[in-house]
Amino acid sequence: MRVRHLDRVASLPAEQWNALFPAAYPFTRHAFLSALEEHGCVSPELGWSPCHVVLTDELGVVAAAPLYVKGHSYGEFVFDFAWADASRRIGQPYYPKLINAIPFTPCSGPRLGARDEAARRLIAGRLPDIARAAGLSGCHALFVDDADFAAYQSAGLVERNDVQFHWFNQGPNGPYRDFTDFVSTFTSDKRKKILRERRRVAEAGIRFEIRAGHELSEAEWTRVYALYASTYAERSQTPYLTPEFFLDYGRQADTPVRLVLAYEDSAMVAVAITLRGGDTLYGRHWGAADRYHSLHFETCYYQGIDYCIREGLRHFDAGAQGEHKLARGFTPQITRSAHWLSEPRLFDAVSDHLERERAYVEQREALLDEHTPYKRPDNRLGDPTGAAKMDNRDG
Repeated sequence: MRVRHLDRVASLPAEQWNALFPAAYPFTRHAFLSALEEHGCVSPELGWSPCHVVLTDELGVVAAAPLYVKGHSYGEFVFDFAWADASRRIGQPYYPKLINAIPFTPCSGPRLGARDEAARRLIAGRLPDIARAAGLSGCHALFVDDADFAAYQSAGLVERNDVQFHWFNQGPNGPYRDFTDFVSTFTSDKRKKILRERRRVAEAGIRFEIRAGHELSEAEWTRVYALYASTYAERSQTPYLTPEFFLDYGRQADTPVRLVLAYEDSAMVAVAITLRGGDTLYGRHWGAADRYHSLHFETCYYQGIDYCIREGLRHFDAGAQGEHKLARGFTPQITRSAHWLSEPRLFDAVSDHLERERAYVEQREALLDEHTPYKRPDNRLGDPTGAAKMDNRDG
């Protein structure tokens, strides 16, 4: 078995990389990762140094993993600033570190591409060795799926959990027929609140279109980018993604990008940038030209739910955090990451903390589950059997 490191995904032909990862998950595809690198979204200067690992044998590529040496913890959405502070206090540098993740993408999915299970475990086992050999503080696999998690565990990484909020197209009688069918499963007060929010947007004269990225002109994409960047400007931050990234990746003929576009008269006033993969819609970014009552909820959530119902999609992952999603039909789901630290004292302390944190996260998920808007005594998705409940541990 031979180990090869790539400072660019493009160093490996797309067909070889993509053969190892599921086509239904857009973020590990060659086109997405290479566009991030080619168009200045990730680079050593930005604290993201690509060092992807590829394993090969006499038959060809066996396994691969997107890896980055990080000089900070921004853009990861699994927060380890307290660990970095603890490392500093004991006189050990925490940065740089190694992460197996998708930049700026808190969407659970595959992080290891492999020909078979043996290859998956083999490449997972390499991660601590890579970090140790490079003098890095540790390795971290973020937002991992079930198949990968077992491999990380076998390599000695420890589990960390958090909670996100996802929507599932599953009512008491199967997939929803339309939005009205969906909100009919809510209690009366919660249903009235959502319908009132939607009505306020409609009464403001806002109309919507959902279009594939390749259907937009360059001028329209320029407007989309301006709206996206405005969200960062409000926080005095630089956008993670560049205009060139969107003009390339977003306009490719087979792009998974789907744009929820809000118009007031002929002016584009808001956008939600989503990606479609398999049976899932992934909500990623949003921006608006001004503050309109309930426009965020309509653009980022209700339009996406409508789209999923029309298109027969099963799942809407609307992004990280946001307990306000709970009242709008999104249900709590536990996410996973996996971690290894080279400093034994720090690793022992973090492992102990994570064991207690996992119990807290499980309790929090159960508590949140009791506050969904769905009618009782049916369970949270209106499914008495509980068959529709899914989290990242169950697949």
